[in-house]
Amino acid sequence: MRPSQQGHTIPLARCGMVLVLAVLLLSGAVPYIDGATRPELAYLVVAGQDGPGGVPVAEDAVRAAGGRVAQAYPQIGVLLADGPGAAFAARVRSAPGIAAAGASHSVPLPDQPRGAWARAGGRPTRSIDDRSGELLPTDDVPAAADPHGRPQWSLRMMGGASADRTGLRRTVVAVLDSGVDDTHPDLRSAVDPSRSVSCATGSPDTAPGAWRPDPAVGESGHGTHVSGIIAADRPGDGVAGIAPGARIAAVRLLGGVGQYYGENLVCGFLWAADHGARVINDSYFADPWKYNCPENQDQAAIIAAVGRAVRYAQGRGAVVVASAGNDAQNLGGPRTDDRSPNDHPDGRRPTARRLGAECIRLPGGLPGVLDVTAVDRDGNLAGYSNWGAGQVQLAAPGGDPDGGPGQAVVSDWPGGGYAALAGTSMAAAAVSGAAAVEAALHPGVGSAQLTRDLEAAALPVDCPSGRLTGPDCLGGAYFGYGLAEVPRR
Repeated sequence: MRPSQQGHTIPLARCGMVLVLAVLLLSGAVPYIDGATRPELAYLVVAGQDGPGGVPVAEDAVRAAGGRVAQAYPQIGVLLADGPGAAFAARVRSAPGIAAAGASHSVPLPDQPRGAWARAGGRPTRSIDDRSGELLPTDDVPAAADPHGRPQWSLRMMGGASADRTGLRRTVVAVLDSGVDDTHPDLRSAVDPSRSVSCATGSPDTAPGAWRPDPAVGESGHGTHVSGIIAADRPGDGVAGIAPGARIAAVRLLGGVGQYYGENLVCGFLWAADHGARVINDSYFADPWKYNCPENQDQAAIIAAVGRAVRYAQGRGAVVVASAGNDAQNLGGPRTDDRSPNDHPDGRRPTARRLGAECIRLPGGLPGVLDVTAVDRDGNLAGYSNWGAGQVQLAAPGGDPDGGPGQAVVSDWPGGGYAALAGTSMAAAAVSGAAAVEAALHPGVGSAQLTRDLEAAALPVDCPSGRLTGPDCLGGAYFGYGLAEVPRR
């Protein structure tokens, strides 16, 4: 089996293993500047002072450098700005009171309104089929039969769905992803429109249905599939979610050019935190850099901005869960990244770069985030899953893309359908479901304690048989604290 190179999802398809990518980044819950567009690159500017007090200083620095403020995130002292050329970030960084500033894209985007999502034209720059580079039509995503409410192997491995619907109805899970089809019969009662939004441009768009996926953009069904694993609720039919009754805040991050940029992530985390999310699911990685390295000033600014947004969400009580990725790499050791930056419109591959442990996936590599590896139906680390001692915290069912629908995870797909996918995306969603149950059982407990409780309750897993044996299995490299389980009273 060839590991996934781009995202977190590996569906089954007629042509073999197909990669459905899950990518991301979010931005604040603040009104956007009317009429602002992106003439060149977009920049994230991080003030030295966290919180609203840092915003005026950052705004002055942007304007003094000849730029324009496109979006303010006062909760964390961060701005999204448009600037005139590569020297812009250097001028902003040299201003007093600025902690970091850098480009969040590697190429300019076509002009588009900030507040309303609009496809930039052409086809997405990401391909779904990682082997050929060709964009596969939605029809090539493997369809699955309606489970009719029967618990699947993945749900049984987690200990079964929670029966505590009363507490879950007061628990909000934000799904930061490609969008959620809230018209799906399994999700109609789960998705809360008042808590849902699109952050596809880095600015919150609350227009009706803005949170739904667009079939014209790759990965359009990913967020719906993830949401079904977490909270699908149609007793006697459809998918049985781990936390039925939980409220889903659908937060679309996927932009019109098929990217999850840093400002999208910032927007999403802030929106989720300010709209009561107790759990935030992140089954993607931030574009355009698969791994962000602190020695690079652009990437350091992305790390700082997203890091503040994650801390803000955690401080407001949200457990942040992320997928570890599908590259079969040790996140704690040297590795190769040959897919960054990934936002060139012609799809050309960049030069490979060798990385160390200091280069992190966002948001999974940030402090306090539950980074999740995937196991197959036999409980072994999935061959595609990333891993690493001290890098991952929990394991959960992700499935095997080569074993047919019975070895993958079946969940919802836009249009009332079902699909069989495999990947660390599915594993992260399972942990988010467990986290929602834990939060429902302990509504007054903060995010740090909820995280520790989930880690403490995990089922310890021995080293797997087969090829993944030896010293790398020690120290929680494969399973972190163990296999996540659905909490019980």
